[in-house]
Amino acid sequence: MESGVTTRTGAQLLVDALELHGVETAFCVPGESYLALIDALYDARDSIRLIVARQDGGASYMAEAYAKATGRPGICMVTRGPGATNAAIGVHTAFQDSTPIILFIGQVGGDFLDREAFQEIDYRRMYAPIAKWAAQIDRAERVPEYLSHAFHLAMSGRPGPVVLALPEDMLVQKVPADRSSALQRYQVVQASPCAADMERLRSLLQAAQRPIAILGGTVWSREACADVRQFAERAGLPVGCAFRFQDLFDNRSACYAGDVGIGINPKLAQRIKDADLVLAIGARLGEMTTGGYTLLAAPRSTQALVHVHAGAEELGRVFQGDLLINAGVAQFAAAAKAIAIDGSAWSSWRESARADYLEWQQPQPIPGPVQLADIVTWMRDRLPEDAIICTGAGNFSGWWQRYWRFTGIRTQVAPTNGSMGYGVPAGVAAKLAYPARIVVSVSGDGDFLMNGQELATAMQYRANVVFLVVNNGLYGTIRMHQERAYPERVYGTALSNPDFAALARAYDAHGETVEQTAQFAPAFERALAAGKPALIELRIDSQAITTATTLDAIRRRSLNSV
Repeated sequence: MESGVTTRTGAQLLVDALELHGVETAFCVPGESYLALIDALYDARDSIRLIVARQDGGASYMAEAYAKATGRPGICMVTRGPGATNAAIGVHTAFQDSTPIILFIGQVGGDFLDREAFQEIDYRRMYAPIAKWAAQIDRAERVPEYLSHAFHLAMSGRPGPVVLALPEDMLVQKVPADRSSALQRYQVVQASPCAADMERLRSLLQAAQRPIAILGGTVWSREACADVRQFAERAGLPVGCAFRFQDLFDNRSACYAGDVGIGINPKLAQRIKDADLVLAIGARLGEMTTGGYTLLAAPRSTQALVHVHAGAEELGRVFQGDLLINAGVAQFAAAAKAIAIDGSAWSSWRESARADYLEWQQPQPIPGPVQLADIVTWMRDRLPEDAIICTGAGNFSGWWQRYWRFTGIRTQVAPTNGSMGYGVPAGVAAKLAYPARIVVSVSGDGDFLMNGQELATAMQYRANVVFLVVNNGLYGTIRMHQERAYPERVYGTALSNPDFAALARAYDAHGETVEQTAQFAPAFERALAAGKPALIELRIDSQAITTATTLDAIRRRSLNSV
């Protein structure tokens, strides 16, 4: 190497690239396969905060939730083999939820490759079905190129996960490097709708009598949400939000009709079927949003369908449309707000949709002394507009889906792929992203125990989340399906649980147990005032399986149908 030439290792170049692309927080579980990268991050500790999780799946969930909460790529680093396989759960969530994350995996050195060395896996093959791109950086001088491509790809079109494997020898390889080069931060690349598309949309809407819009997808901006709201309210257009994307539209608006997903208001489901025009903006029309492909008929729905999506590959994937628009949501929303629509023909349609939603939000009693609907409505009245609700996966979340009113973007962080164990790490990530905001993480008992150890991460970084654990002693969703399909043959769905409040106190968190509805409000106030992470266990009756029915009622219906 010529004297006077600056050299940097592959690991240093990678950290340089992270800084260039605006990364401020990264999540990891350390491993020997990428120690050189951890060492390089030491020199960047004032610009990049490294959050060390307790399990690789928790780290990847945190990166995914951080991306949802901020709209920026989530960064995760794990070691090879077991670390990479554990982290796959967050990558799958990011893939189905269209969330931009970049997962870095330590890999065996090039001289050991293809020998089934210790913990060796070909991550390009392993992750290919659930990532936008899975690659391996074999040469240090190409690190800036690979990182640039990774950020551009994760954030452009339909956002999603990118996976990069990092061989140990590449991370320590020294190459000439000019840190003052002309490299620039990534740009978000999205298509824009053409004038003809917007004119066709105007014509279709103006001819409709019973239109409804469905919003969904990630990486919306506040401006895009405001533009869509202006468009919808000016036209008097009823708006639903796809499964776990309720924060895209202010639920207090007279145009909001409810959430379109699991546990949908039956009247809203029927309204979508009865609509003569469905305008889907940013939503992937998958199983959850379409009620198992029943709200729309495949491949050609009886309703006119306008589908707007950033990924061209998603348009026409299941449902043919009358108008398919390949555009980013921000680009479409900016164009849509300029459309002049006379919505007088459907004003009563919109008013009745809103009335159905408000009726659906009236608290309904459930078996047992803890009434979740009353608890959710109390929280709704008590918490500020910018409070963030994070939920894991399970029937328990139905009470927050049904009774909460999301006020705007970045107030909901939840997995659309139904991935359990999400709530606790998501709460930690959201609180780290917005330390001044109240963050409530809601988990079921089975859900919590899949990643509850991340309470230790919350304590370590003083992420003062209020964790709610809804304990019914069951894998509730599976028990519900079991009663429907195999009544009176209960097996494998009961749980024996610890004292969750005592478990929290063992982590030195604040812990309380609620066994009566009246106990919740003072317990929650104490949790907020604790000055540290807090957990409240809500012990509910196992019969309270959904917001609308009980286990016994499901069993009776199943037996009567035999």
